[in-house]
Amino acid sequence: WNHRPDGPEATNALTIKPDQSDQATHLLDRTSGKVWRAKTPSVPSDPSQAFMNGVNQVLEEAGIAASDLSRVLHGTTVATNMILEDKGARTALVTTQGFRHVLEIGRQDIPRQANLFTWVKPARPVPAERIHEVRERIGTGGRVLAPLDEASVVEVAEALRRQNVEAVAVCLLHAYANPAHEERVVAILREALPGAAITCSTDVLPVVREYERSLATVLNASVMPGVSNYISRLEDRLTAAETASPLLLMQSNGRVAGTEAIRISPALTALSGPAAGVIGAIDTARACGIDDIITVDIGGTSADICLIRGGSVSLTQQGKVGDWPLSLPMVDMVTIGAGGGSIAAVNRATLSVGPGSAGAVPGPAAYGKGGTAATVTDAHAVLGHLPRALLGGTMTLDVEASRQVVTESVARALALTPEDAARGILAIMNNNMVGAVRTVSVERGHDPRDFTLMPFGGAGPLHGCALADLLGISRVLIPPAPGLLCATGLLAADMKAEFSRAMPAPGPVDQAEGDALFRELTARARDWLDAEDVDEEVREMRCRALLRFKGQGSEIAVDWGESAVETEARFRAEHEGLYGFTLEAPIELVTLRVEAVGRTEPAVASLLDPAPMPKPLQMQAVHWQEGRADTPIYDRAALGAGCVFTGPAILTQLDTTSIIEPGWTAMVHSSGALLLTKESA
Repeated sequence: WNHRPDGPEATNALTIKPDQSDQATHLLDRTSGKVWRAKTPSVPSDPSQAFMNGVNQVLEEAGIAASDLSRVLHGTTVATNMILEDKGARTALVTTQGFRHVLEIGRQDIPRQANLFTWVKPARPVPAERIHEVRERIGTGGRVLAPLDEASVVEVAEALRRQNVEAVAVCLLHAYANPAHEERVVAILREALPGAAITCSTDVLPVVREYERSLATVLNASVMPGVSNYISRLEDRLTAAETASPLLLMQSNGRVAGTEAIRISPALTALSGPAAGVIGAIDTARACGIDDIITVDIGGTSADICLIRGGSVSLTQQGKVGDWPLSLPMVDMVTIGAGGGSIAAVNRATLSVGPGSAGAVPGPAAYGKGGTAATVTDAHAVLGHLPRALLGGTMTLDVEASRQVVTESVARALALTPEDAARGILAIMNNNMVGAVRTVSVERGHDPRDFTLMPFGGAGPLHGCALADLLGISRVLIPPAPGLLCATGLLAADMKAEFSRAMPAPGPVDQAEGDALFRELTARARDWLDAEDVDEEVREMRCRALLRFKGQGSEIAVDWGESAVETEARFRAEHEGLYGFTLEAPIELVTLRVEAVGRTEPAVASLLDPAPMPKPLQMQAVHWQEGRADTPIYDRAALGAGCVFTGPAILTQLDTTSIIEPGWTAMVHSSGALLLTKESA
């Protein structure tokens, strides 16, 4: 963790998008604040090669040897893609006799946007024939009701061998209260199946709720072989480059952990890309003196929206990856199918945009790779929002192709001009995202007008002003490198692990019992911090209690108090803040959790020098809502601190294009961020 504290740090971050065609790499010298950035193509056949290509490129540009690095941090989509694309290992589930249908039963609810009458339950991640039962039974309080029949475990091992399974998830009833049987089953299976990856629920999610615990364990087991092999390839490449620095990977909770922890629980990385972006957004806003932000990360396929209040990220254990709930701690955000590649189509005289995407191949027609569907990117091209030369001049847009697909797919069917059709595409796209913003703000008691909107990702700054106008937000903050913010977030991320213990049975807060369990969890947390070589002065530990009113189905996490009265008072206050009311009902303590953190000390800030407003690179005709106007295009890299200009204007840079719409004023902050404010009426 503190290897070569005076050395630079490299980060390589892959975004969450499964169809991403490039990746971002940052190199930071913490002593000077200087940053080198690169964007390199992905290598789908071997992502570790793309990882090393990016690291080598920034090292060469900086003139720094790999052996001088202090840390290497990485955000990976390997686990995510395997879950989304159902390409994990051939996995089996071992459970308690009588409970083999827990995955099939699942929960009674359906996805929020699904049709009640037409929704079809997706196929389970483990088919019924690969779910096996062992004879044993532990009660809710952890008492053994029926001893483990080891002969039944041996029989299951033989069946698993015949089925040629590559990974096994072990999830026994109430193992969170007493893991003895589960640990013995794992030991027998590891001896009988030496080549299989075997994981148990007490290592992944030792909490109540059988379906969520079983599913998390299954998903974790299915990605274990792939993630473990990937980490090994990364480590081999770093070793070959003579890099002695530790490799840390981003988790879904917005913090990093060492490779051994990720090998045990690879599902912790399922949403590492969006989480890294949120951490980068918080760091960018903090440099500008802003604490309350709404982030909108728009890529090629999806948009991730998150609300940050007081500069702190909120976590949830009710997140999802694809069709599956994954009850591991992750940044609380909403994801919708809305990105630069989202396809626009007309069906029965109705225009829709997304969630289908053109992906990276063939991509939008504007990219000249054979795309034939009208996309959001094509709509921007038709309206003139994009300069013809992108990616530092290495890519030229085919605007005529965009105009053709928008005309054929949308304009002709609706009897519109191509420009009006393009505006319609963007209007639907923006309103879809407004709905997601309202989900994380208005539906949770927050007025979005009290926040600063921060758009980022490859397509985010194209939509910032339009989204702010729809939401009534008067301030927009665009990071210095919006398309690379996930990599930036890795540099600001702390190291973190969480250690949980479900109560044997939910009940009133017992201070003495809770204190005793927290001492046990704190000892485990301290062992982890020691193993990760985290210095004492940067360690933090936080004791949290998950409580609910009796009869509720979900819990709220609050800090553990000095007394039961204090803890319950915190819960009531948090419940009222979230939902606007409390209940006259008993409070139940469900789970205890210790959060262990190794803080990352902030790097020296690298500030922009003041400079006069540069001349435009060129003027380009743009079709704004107010009408067609010749609009200046500026090179963002030429803007110095203090530069102020009014829209309309377009900024071009390596990783994205930013739009400053009419009525907005832009000011370049000394941190390099761009602060946009709405002119008063």
